Amino acid sequence: MHGIEGGERSAEPASGRFVLRLDPGLHAALRRAAQASGLSLNDYCARKLAAPLFEPGGPAEVLVARALSAFGADLVGMVAYGSWARGEAATDSDLDVLVALSPDLALARERYRAWDEAPPQWQGRRIEVHLAHLPRAGAGITSTWAEVALDGLVLFDPDFALARSLAAIRRRIVTGALQRRSAHGQPYWLEPRDA
Repeated sequence: MHGIEGGERSAEPASGRFVLRLDPGLHAALRRAAQASGLSLNDYCARKLAAPLFEPGGPAEVLVARALSAFGADLVGMVAYGSWARGEAATDSDLDVLVALSPDLALARERYRAWDEAPPQWQGRRIEVHLAHLPRAGAGITSTWAEVALDGLVLFDPDFALARSLAAIRRRIVTGALQRRSAHGQPYWLEPRDA
């Protein structure tokens, strides 16, 4: 048997397989989140557990505290995305974080100044902060939001508005209403009626 027995650790290497007993409500919520992300339950849970952003005192906690200080009640949510979130970051890759703000708050250059004066870093990686509003219902989806919906790791979402927006975008992707294309190695998104 692998694992801990009688307080002693097994000397055998970990198999990578184990059974985790969860409350049925939590299990159902994880299954729904995995399905909405287009991932198997196993892949979804492995991604979430492997994300060091969520360590106490880690960059998620620091970034959220900084964003709350800067934007207060206008902070709608935060999500890490891009190569780091996909597990494809090179040694010189930065960490992209999308900060969703209230639609009442203009996305002016001055909003970036506080971040630019003391750019956040984590493990030697620069953290690139991108400010945005949540997509409006029925409006077109930008390529950034489509990419975030595919591989984003939610850092802060007190009212689940960000999660609902990402789920709506993923539904558009799954149904083919939003399609990913590539030109010169760069992805872009379009709605079939735009083709």
